[in-house]
Amino acid sequence: MTMHNRHGRPVIVGGGIAGLMAALHLAPEPVVLVSKTALGDEASSVLAQGGIAASLGSDDSPDLHLADTLAAGDGLCDEVAARRVVEAAPQVIEHLARLGVAFDRTPDGTLLLGLEAAHSRRRIVHAGGDATGRVLIRALAAAVRRTPSIAILEGVEVRRLIVEDGEIAGVLAVGNGEAMTLSTGRVVLATGGIGGLFDHTTNPRGSFGQGLALAARAGADVADLEFVQFHPTALDGPRRPMPLVSEAVRGEGAVLVDERGWRFLADTPGGELAPRDVVARAVWRQFEAGRRVFLDARQCLGPKFAERFPAIASLCRQAGIDPAVEPIPVRPAAHYHMGGVAVDTEGRSSLRGLWACGEVARTGLHGANRLASNSLIEAVTSAAWIAASVAAASPGAHRRLKPAIVPPRPDASRIRPIASHALGIERDGERLRDAARTLVPVVADDDAASDPALIALMITVAALRREESRGSHFRTDFPRRDAQPQSLRLTLDETLEAAAILSDTASDTAALLDRRA
Repeated sequence: MTMHNRHGRPVIVGGGIAGLMAALHLAPEPVVLVSKTALGDEASSVLAQGGIAASLGSDDSPDLHLADTLAAGDGLCDEVAARRVVEAAPQVIEHLARLGVAFDRTPDGTLLLGLEAAHSRRRIVHAGGDATGRVLIRALAAAVRRTPSIAILEGVEVRRLIVEDGEIAGVLAVGNGEAMTLSTGRVVLATGGIGGLFDHTTNPRGSFGQGLALAARAGADVADLEFVQFHPTALDGPRRPMPLVSEAVRGEGAVLVDERGWRFLADTPGGELAPRDVVARAVWRQFEAGRRVFLDARQCLGPKFAERFPAIASLCRQAGIDPAVEPIPVRPAAHYHMGGVAVDTEGRSSLRGLWACGEVARTGLHGANRLASNSLIEAVTSAAWIAASVAAASPGAHRRLKPAIVPPRPDASRIRPIASHALGIERDGERLRDAARTLVPVVADDDAASDPALIALMITVAALRREESRGSHFRTDFPRRDAQPQSLRLTLDETLEAAAILSDTASDTAALLDRRA
């Protein structure tokens, strides 16, 4: 699509649920929605099985939802931000239904509510059984395409944010092999997470933290990057992204066993429904001991498995497994990033003119460990508040943007082995320092691996700074939890300065620091 007459409009980067909802909430103000694929095609949102958490049951309340969220967050949640989300959640479900999302209901029309790990009540709303994300994306993408004020740029990838005089001035993008710039003083990042940095992930390979790289290179603060959630039960096999075996299966009574049939979580408080970090570490330790792990749903679901979880049953059949009569092979996989661009309650970053929505943002809702099914509700609720903030902000003056060098298309393949080895479920200082020394020259090369390397380096520095174990961040050399929880912010300059101390390649870090200056 031509850039003619698009200048000055807010630009939303990302075609998943967060980006689609932000665009819809901004209507009828004209906006530009940029997606590197067709809307939703390479978004983690479309893969979401579990559902959306909202206190809709007669035995439930926002206070109970908040208590579960804070407990899972292990001391690092922003209680004000979390309360705002859980109190808005029930109304958001109604809003989504009005947009055309067909949630699962009982014959009398009541919403079906599922149970997932660390929730004290059944409060998970599903659509299409175990295809919630796909149903949401389909409905929201259709609503976006019907909205005349939203200009959709598909097949266009934003490579850099343009900053002038300390504020957003535009974006540099590539589409159909051609570079383009768009002048704007308002950008919303809705680019998703970082799972593509890891070999084993439930995220699309392209979700390696590009939004974080855009924000960090533009000068915005990021926070809590060390907190990466690993889902305990991805379907173990060669397929990428790894198919998820939803937590809802364990909510229906499925148990985790090793190849001998031993239920190794039997004595763990909460068992299979303990917080995700607890379950993921327990599964990981079985693998470290040379054993395989299976999710056994034969007793609790048996022949009803395919009726309750049709998408998962189909994925299992494609892998040659019948979950009605066989246990499902599973392993932990990088799934969700609690850290992100540091934002306030309106989604504003530390850089004027830049907002972040969804997984790319660090709002304070999730703390050190996300509560199951709180991600979609965060994206949908935050989108409304961010849209109001963007609409109220000054569009800024139209600028004639200076020519810029277009970075190459990012490729994380060189970085996955490094991140997988150092930034996994269990970490230690020696591996983290080795990773930092390996990553610095890659960042300095300014090639296709540089942006993924930068995000891996920033996570590594954040993980080194947090000399404790909390939530999803577990240091074998610092296994205890500090008495005083603290959120850690980081900038690109601070990352490079820390890397300079660790690196054996002083010339690389010096060049990077000079370039920043």
